[in-house]
Amino acid sequence: MSSESLAQWLKRLELLHPSEIDLGLARVGAVADRMELLPLSSPAISIAGTNGKGSTAAVIEAVAISAGLSTGLCSSPHLLSFNERIRVDGKNACDADIVAAFEAIDTARADISLTYFEFSTLAALYIFRQYQVDLAVLEVGLGGRLDAVNIVDATVAVITSIALDHQDWLGDDRDAIGGEKAGIVRLDVPVVIADREPPQGLLAVVEEQGALPYFIGKEFGWTDQGNTRQIALRTVSGEKLSLSCDPGLTVQPENVCAGLQALALVGVALDEPWLSEVLSSVRPAGRLQCVELGGQQVILDVAHNPAAVSKLHEYISLTHCKGKTLALFSVMKDKDIQSIIEATAGCFDAWFLADQPDIERAATATDLASELRATGSTMISVSKNLRQAYRRARSVMEEGDRLVVFGSFHTVAAVLPALDKDLGNLVSG
Repeated sequence: MSSESLAQWLKRLELLHPSEIDLGLARVGAVADRMELLPLSSPAISIAGTNGKGSTAAVIEAVAISAGLSTGLCSSPHLLSFNERIRVDGKNACDADIVAAFEAIDTARADISLTYFEFSTLAALYIFRQYQVDLAVLEVGLGGRLDAVNIVDATVAVITSIALDHQDWLGDDRDAIGGEKAGIVRLDVPVVIADREPPQGLLAVVEEQGALPYFIGKEFGWTDQGNTRQIALRTVSGEKLSLSCDPGLTVQPENVCAGLQALALVGVALDEPWLSEVLSSVRPAGRLQCVELGGQQVILDVAHNPAAVSKLHEYISLTHCKGKTLALFSVMKDKDIQSIIEATAGCFDAWFLADQPDIERAATATDLASELRATGSTMISVSKNLRQAYRRARSVMEEGDRLVVFGSFHTVAAVLPALDKDLGNLVSG
């Protein structure tokens, strides 16, 4: 039995490498080779993109498990527990399995320095091998071409929507960012492209690499017909496949379709009577997550760039609320804060802001308040931390009101424990 707990290991990993982000495949690939983790013994679906990766991965995982496949999911970041990053058959990996993986990686790496994310990716591959999964689902952390996940040659690649984010690492425009995301494609390997206006940089890499593109709106997509959504897909042999489901899903339709198209290309049977029910049950934590609280509603969304916030605005605009809509907002200071706020125009009756003293990258509540006042917003509350901001917002809410918590994974994660407490009080009361 290990002498170190998972918590101790995670603290250690934060200090092992001189930088949090160190893009490149040489170091992590060398350790994977020493551990004989590659090639994978199972098919793999790799997912890159700016927004929608987590939701697409959740769709693939849920449907694959329902189809009888043992499924491993590697994702990031986590909300409340590191264990969320590595899942087998829909369940978070246990501490003991993760610690055993870390120990094996630490022994194999010798003098090779690895980042926190690289350790996490290798641990996922180690655990997937241990449990002999039938399908590995791998969510890219940052970019694609130089991300640790890209040591795996995927059976199918998925590229979700491309937007401006992480420009310091990926480039200043959609062409450059799209080219980096497309780094996960391979020769003669299908790539599912779920961006309706894919940037030229992405298309150029797909063509140069000789990948086999499947475009949303062409090879796959959806149409809504009354109370039914018709999803059109293509099998790997080119046959057309038509499926029906409920249009009122919480996951954005382009991400549902991308996930199903990827599964069709790895040969998963999708014309099953249980499919619509499974899709209706997919509710990724922190992605348009709706919680009912005794006549009030809390919506949690990790949207942290203008494109994602625009989708959140669209959802809020299309869903009914008979009372006020309030915002609880905190975001990282390196994001395009002005454009994020502009994307919420007309959305909120009041704003609740807070500092995140434990997060160095977080924008201060004072700076956010200044940005909001510049747009004409006047109903602004500033708190010393997110839990206090949540309590203040809840204290003024009346029946029919809703609170939208958004801006980052850190923002949603900080509010979840207080929300769970309220839910517990509601049940016990």
